[in-house]
Amino acid sequence: MPATVGQVVRLLEHRYPVGLAADWDAVGLTCGDPSATVSRVLFAVDPVRDVVDEALVLQADMVVTHHPLLLRGVHSVAPVDHRGSVLHTLITHGIALYSAHTNADHARPGVSDALADVLGVTDTVPLVPEAHDATVGTGRVGRLDEVLTLEAFTARVGERLPATAQGVRAAGDPQRLIETVAVCGGSGDAFLSDAARIADVYITADLRHHRAQDHLVDGGCALVDVAHWASEWPWLPVAAEALRADCAAAGSTVDVHVSTIVTDPWTLHRGSQP
Repeated sequence: MPATVGQVVRLLEHRYPVGLAADWDAVGLTCGDPSATVSRVLFAVDPVRDVVDEALVLQADMVVTHHPLLLRGVHSVAPVDHRGSVLHTLITHGIALYSAHTNADHARPGVSDALADVLGVTDTVPLVPEAHDATVGTGRVGRLDEVLTLEAFTARVGERLPATAQGVRAAGDPQRLIETVAVCGGSGDAFLSDAARIADVYITADLRHHRAQDHLVDGGCALVDVAHWASEWPWLPVAAEALRADCAAAGSTVDVHVSTIVTDPWTLHRGSQP
């Protein structure tokens, strides 16, 4: 039998407890009737118009995104801007929207576990454990399945993550041997010092110039910087399959789809090696 929006929410929050979310975050059900039937769910990183259009084509009843639509306070959701238009379209077509953001980042398995797995990083533990539960937390650190040079590891990252205009960039000696890898899906430069204490390389997104420069000057580990969207996308198929299995175990049938639309904001890249 089909699931309901409320049942899908309960199953998602069992795997990604709301209590793990940062206090500034806005996770949970953005719109949708908890009693409404759900037969098809679309997973995506961003709740943008292209994803909503994809949901309409798929005739999805629910969209699950990593990033929230209404992360910051608003005074109006009139369809005069992007967020208002997205929300009105979802409501008009009876499509529920749910976001699992920092709760999915901190849960285990979560966003950084998926990133570690796709890159061949094993035996992982949280990079920054939660104070109340050391088994969960921000980022992951573990052993690479084979020793690689930084150059070879960077090539692996480029091959295994979805392609973006930004691509993959690295900082450090290209011939440095990589055994211990720290990862953090999404923006992770706040955890550079944590990675420096334990890893040979740290892979994350949105690394800033001065933070990265100071880290390297101070003898920190090698760095691999990828597009924010690409670092979080590997979680989508994992979360989608988990929801399908959880619904089946509960006696419900849900068809899950993973969006492959690149919603990273950067669309062009030009440049050359110095």
